[in-house]
Amino acid sequence: MNILLILSSILLNSAAQLLIRKGMLAVGKISASNVLQSIIPMVSNIYLWLAMLCYSVSIFLWMAVLSKVETSYAVPFQSVGFVVVALAGYFLFNENVSYLRIIGILVICAGVYLVSRS
Repeated sequence: MNILLILSSILLNSAAQLLIRKGMLAVGKISASNVLQSIIPMVSNIYLWLAMLCYSVSIFLWMAVLSKVETSYAVPFQSVGFVVVALAGYFLFNENVSYLRIIGILVICAGVYLVSRS
């Protein structure tokens, strides 16, 4: 049950990252010179609101996780989010995933597996 709670929190956090990316693709690039003009498009973007909702639920789930398991066990699972976001970025946004990134993702997966076995 703890693993399910951990993964739910991580997947919601990953969803929030992807929703922010989707929302910011619609808003456009932000720089120091146009930050004020970007506020209204950001505040009115449904994807950014959904991202905040996902983050909020994720935080409450994470608090439940840390009330039950050791941080040294739970926190390494957060790296699963790197894997999820990299794969989703590739498939949803056509982002580049180089061989070096793939190797890094495999190393992360191996590390999470080892931690989960302890």
